[in-house]
Amino acid sequence: MSLILASQSKARTEMLRAAGLKFTALPADLDEASITSAALEGGAGPSEIAARLAAAKALHIAGENPGALIIGADQVLEYDGQLLSKAASPEDAKAKLQNLCGKTHHLISAVCVAKNDEILWQAAQSAALTMHDFNDAFLTCYVEKAGEALMRSVGAYELESLGVQLFDKIEGDYFTILGLPLLPLLKYLREEEGIGL
Repeated sequence: MSLILASQSKARTEMLRAAGLKFTALPADLDEASITSAALEGGAGPSEIAARLAAAKALHIAGENPGALIIGADQVLEYDGQLLSKAASPEDAKAKLQNLCGKTHHLISAVCVAKNDEILWQAAQSAALTMHDFNDAFLTCYVEKAGEALMRSVGAYELESLGVQLFDKIEGDYFTILGLPLLPLLKYLREEEGIGL
């Protein structure tokens, strides 16, 4: 059976490849802002919003690939009751990081598996991340060295690289922080779909 990741996220692709899965990565070109806005207007919380985004991606790609198993995933960042979006520029990233400095935020990652027009399985996990109280010189140096990573992820950092320097404390699953609750996904694929080692 064909397995497709409805994303071209480097981190998600590398996680699944490292776990030994054979799959194709196809981006789901969706208006994520509209999906998020509609969910917020309906009173959805961060976990539900992440789940809706993951499902929308999976179902979009499933519609174009009948019979294939589609993995959809998404992640949101919640801080002080608000969802933060990706930075539009290095300056925007710097402002977001100044706001998070010395404080705790939450990353919520959702994953689902779809086939045709049906969600077969889904899960969501959360992690709490606390940044250290860095000064302006540290932040300026980080922004200069991080480059494109500032705009690739919602928190303006990639924990698997230079972004780890921003943190004092991390509570939660590493894979969830990278954007994919990998262990429950692998368990589902092994036990229900016969995909794995």
